[in-house]
Amino acid sequence: MKKRPTILDVAQEAGVSKSTVSLVLQNSSLVKPATRTAVDNAIKKLGYVYNRSAAGLRGAASGLIGLIINDLRNPFFTEFAASAQMEFARKGYSTVVANTDEDPEIQDQVIASMIEHDVSAFVISPAYGGDADAFARIERAGIPTMQVLRQIDDRTDIFPFASHNYSAGGELATRHLFDLGCRNIAFVGGLADRPITEERMSGYRCFMQAQGLPPRTFHGRPSRAFGRDLALEIAAKHPGIEAAICFSDLVALGMISGFAEAGVEVGREIRLIGFDDIEESSLVYPRLSSIRCDTKHFGQSSAQAMLAWIVDGNRPPDVKHYDVRLIERQSSIGLN
Repeated sequence: MKKRPTILDVAQEAGVSKSTVSLVLQNSSLVKPATRTAVDNAIKKLGYVYNRSAAGLRGAASGLIGLIINDLRNPFFTEFAASAQMEFARKGYSTVVANTDEDPEIQDQVIASMIEHDVSAFVISPAYGGDADAFARIERAGIPTMQVLRQIDDRTDIFPFASHNYSAGGELATRHLFDLGCRNIAFVGGLADRPITEERMSGYRCFMQAQGLPPRTFHGRPSRAFGRDLALEIAAKHPGIEAAICFSDLVALGMISGFAEAGVEVGREIRLIGFDDIEESSLVYPRLSSIRCDTKHFGQSSAQAMLAWIVDGNRPPDVKHYDVRLIERQSSIGLN
């Protein structure tokens, strides 16, 4: 008995995603005429019959996006998730958002559950650790998936990756401090075994080495608590450090607090630069210099790239890095 053609067969024949076929079957206005024609031709050629009652139970029919974030407690990731969700909503898509809290087991559970609900696509800022089962499950399901901000699967031909040019940011921050006369510059925060730490630290390390200066690193969880504790330690045990580039603004904000407690004036006795430029960076005193990643724009752009993929079949590039820039404020240039 001949196998009945499926929606995946139609997608393969038309050269589009399963989600695009679903949108055509639902008469969505988001599909371009040329794409609709290709899908209609594939349906006729294969003799595919649309089971509307069954499709009504699946999330893809209504355009449901799975947005999975490693740490929604961090304002940087919250801003990204909110921006992406709003962009999907403007185009008529619903978004189910999940926080994995840096736990790969929770990430696996969330992915499995969203696949069962037949999401149209995934946008994932992944947690580190665990195994490859979750992404292998996504691959078997044939669901378009983008990795953002972090990359754990190297197969960018299957799971494209988008992030910021963190290496350039580290170099910008280090050059700025060097031009201000600092030579004993430390890099603070980020777990030593994480690729994201290496990305943010690489520009710093290269610049220091090019100037013949020894890099100094203090690794740890990128949190306010770590930043505060390390500021107290630097004030007590490493008074020669003139400046610090922080893995994140959260670390830098913690350091501002710790140095205030230790009686060290940030912006004069020690200079600080954060990473991400979250809103609080411009509100704290002294105001925090930071590498701006324009997370709102990044979230919108990531959502637009995914919509172009699932609606029109225009797949994002394997790897894309967005530009960053240094925002100079009091914590590096002083209070005057």
